[in-house]
Amino acid sequence: MRFILIVFLSLTGLQPVLAQTFSVSGHVTNARTGKPAPQAEVILLSTSAIAKTSAQGVYRFQQLSPGTYSFTAYAEGLGSVTKQVTLTDADVTLDFELKAFEGRLREVKVNAEREKTFGITRLNSVEGAAIYEAKKSEVVVLDDITANKATNNSRQVFAKVAGLNIWESDGAGLQLGIGGRGLSPNRTSNFNTRQNGYDISADALGYPESYYTPPTEALDRIEVVRGAASLQYGTQFGGMINFVMKEGPEDKPFELTTRQTVGSWGLFNSFNSIGGTKGKVHYYGFYQYKRGDGWRDNSGFDAQTAFASVHYKPSEKLEIGFNYTYMDYLAQQPGGLTDVEFNADARQSKRDRNWFNVNWNLLALTLDYRMGERTKLNIRNFGLLAQRDALGYMGKISRPDDLTQPRTLLQDQFNNFGNETRLIHRYDLGDSFSTLLVGTRYYRGFTDQKQGDGSMASDADFRFYSETGAPNASSYDYLSRNISVFAENIFNITPKFSITPGVRYEWINTNADGSYRDVMADEAGNIIRDEVVPEMRESSRNVFLLGMGLSYKPSEQMEVYGNFSQNYRAINFNDMRVINPNQTVDQNLKDESGYSTDLGFRGNISGLLNYDASLFYLAYKDRINLFTPAGTLERIRANVGDSRNYGLETFVEADLLKLYFGADHPTSLSAFSNITFVSTKYSSPITDIDGKEVELAPSVIAKTGLSFKRKNLKLAYQYAYTAAQYTDAPNSLLEPTAVVGKIPSYWVMDLSGSYTYKRFTLESGISNLTDNRYFTRRATGYPGPGIIASDARNYYVTLQFQL
Repeated sequence: MRFILIVFLSLTGLQPVLAQTFSVSGHVTNARTGKPAPQAEVILLSTSAIAKTSAQGVYRFQQLSPGTYSFTAYAEGLGSVTKQVTLTDADVTLDFELKAFEGRLREVKVNAEREKTFGITRLNSVEGAAIYEAKKSEVVVLDDITANKATNNSRQVFAKVAGLNIWESDGAGLQLGIGGRGLSPNRTSNFNTRQNGYDISADALGYPESYYTPPTEALDRIEVVRGAASLQYGTQFGGMINFVMKEGPEDKPFELTTRQTVGSWGLFNSFNSIGGTKGKVHYYGFYQYKRGDGWRDNSGFDAQTAFASVHYKPSEKLEIGFNYTYMDYLAQQPGGLTDVEFNADARQSKRDRNWFNVNWNLLALTLDYRMGERTKLNIRNFGLLAQRDALGYMGKISRPDDLTQPRTLLQDQFNNFGNETRLIHRYDLGDSFSTLLVGTRYYRGFTDQKQGDGSMASDADFRFYSETGAPNASSYDYLSRNISVFAENIFNITPKFSITPGVRYEWINTNADGSYRDVMADEAGNIIRDEVVPEMRESSRNVFLLGMGLSYKPSEQMEVYGNFSQNYRAINFNDMRVINPNQTVDQNLKDESGYSTDLGFRGNISGLLNYDASLFYLAYKDRINLFTPAGTLERIRANVGDSRNYGLETFVEADLLKLYFGADHPTSLSAFSNITFVSTKYSSPITDIDGKEVELAPSVIAKTGLSFKRKNLKLAYQYAYTAAQYTDAPNSLLEPTAVVGKIPSYWVMDLSGSYTYKRFTLESGISNLTDNRYFTRRATGYPGPGIIASDARNYYVTLQFQL
């Protein structure tokens, strides 16, 4: 009954008729002089309520319900101080002494919030130099989850993020594939993917796929923002995902962490990091080596990842940072399977000549300057030097690999540079305050893409073997340029209600300059045409995006939010020209556009209960997809029509023991439920597509689990279910090549645990506890084509030592 009462009061925002309310009051003084600080401002965080001090430095908040509150006091020229207080049965006096700039306001607030997390929390209205008011957001706090971090097990890491459809075709965790709301998970290409706030994908405009995924062991948190992120993060429908790296400890000059993991099928993972703070410099770096044989034959991998971060703070107002990321891996790809082969033996492999190699070099130079207590400037410069090589036989999986024929080699080089500059300013508006964000972005991407004959051997030889030693299928230079200007403003109309309008302007220019080989044979297989066709394409466009967010906070524990944002996505380079025997590309493709909207409520009751439920609607125009024209066998990638996706995303987690015994109970047993319902439909001039369901949009995605914590022992159990889904717009059920067809529903269970003794931590777990056979992906090209089977039951053991 107590649990039901708490939930009801939270969802309604009501308080019992006889419930007491309390006040928080106190003095704000100048720490240097000891005198009162008149006209200082005290903010009640998570709302926009402000109390200004009198001439005697006195402030007061009244009619506050029992609970935990955070307050920040500040005054011009004195800096700020944040404190937290819990109201139980009496009024509270809370005094502040203000001195020089502390420069750590965001960090203090975030740490206070994390004390109440279940491993999932939300972004504050303002974080650093970004605005998230009224947006659907989730933050995965890595230190608070128990999962297989050595292999970046995304099913476990993102378990509490509502509605994500996850591709589980990479058991090593080398590449991340997540999507949601009916958008493809393919290498997370429908999200703007970032690390520490800057882009990490191959080309943010022309090739927004992520071949590099930061090791989970190195992450502090993962921030996920849905479709409304388009106003601040540009041309995408899915939103933004930001991997935030750990930083060295601030209270000691050196800390060493080493983690050694062994697991099924020869898995070995060695992760080693150092970090610390010395004077005005703090640093963090890691090196990871990972290898394994893979569950299926011909699926071994060998990977290295390194990262270095140095931040220099010459003054309390200025901080300069430099990041460098290196990643290199080689993976053998076992190819796809037909449905019959998968059902007979999901572990088998029909390809032993397919290889994939990635080399990634990512650099970033950042500057944070606090121009005043109300104004902050953030500058991010970032660049990418990378290469991706894909080698193998890409013919239909229903045909054997002809060992007398050369393999196909695709070789891409990415050279990108960008700058994003943001200014955020807080100003008074009536009895409250408002926050303005303005920003600009410049991006230049250059991709050199080649395709041709590779060797006829079976090794990882990434050289072209044509008569001239050059690519003989296609060779293209792709140039993308982008200039953006954007702005958002939080208008706090009342202490509980805010409106956040936003606008973004984009100038986008994409160019393709190159040639491809056009070969035609007669029915007897004789070549009747073989010529090189030069091609040059250029497209420039101006895009305006508008959006609006609404937020109402009836209490500290609850928020009702809604938003509307326009979305846009440019065609990528592979939509322009790639020679693939499984598909062709319509040369009249055009960009995709649409809008998304959310309406929901969320809250957190003193760390006992965390909930978020929201409705979403996604309108997608001129959607690009594959279809087969009537009377032909040719699969064409083209704009097939419009789609609409809508659904309900829910998440709730409660600490059952603390709800029953009280918040001070030493043992925690939390249960969570994460269920998403999605309905999708096409509107298309193509008869075979009109009225069909959108591909890769399962109608139900559900996850539930238990987490147990007592002192240094942690245990976690998770059950995940994903309903059946189609893989193409015509909703094909079965095809001999297996590149399209239905993906049956599947469910998976995982069990993980950890125990810490002094400086040592032992972690272990079993993934796919019941050894189910399932798959989440049908590939049209690499690493297939065909069904890509997910891993069977597997285990891991990790030993960590920290000095």
